Amino acid sequence: MDDPVIKTVTAAILVHEGKILIAWRGVNDRLAGHWEFPGGTLEVGESPEDCLARELREEFAIEIEVGTFVGESVYHYNHGAICLIAYLARWKGGSLECRVHERFAWVHIEELGGYVFSPADLPFVKCLQHGEISID
Repeated sequence: MDDPVIKTVTAAILVHEGKILIAWRGVNDRLAGHWEFPGGTLEVGESPEDCLARELREEFAIEIEVGTFVGESVYHYNHGAICLIAYLARWKGGSLECRVHERFAWVHIEELGGYVFSPADLPFVKCLQHGEISID
């Protein structure tokens, strides 16, 4: 994570009523047409947990409780490398609004395979599908 060439990004595996929030990147986005676990870029001096709370507030107008760290995924895109740090999270409040993404969906783990995820998010999809990350 200290490599200045690799951008650190957070992701929330946000669980609510047994489903997980996923977000779709719009047509003008660098990763257009891909689904992802919502989150965003870590700012200087910010903890990953604070970053996730801020990003979900900015992007979806909701408050979350950041839970357990579940892992990280490093992926080298053509436009640069990222280290995606994922945490389980719970929805605490707010009325979900799509402010940045084109759309969102609440899905069961069994449904994740029906969505095209960005490459950095795929390891977390597979861990969820194989029961290596528990949302209970």
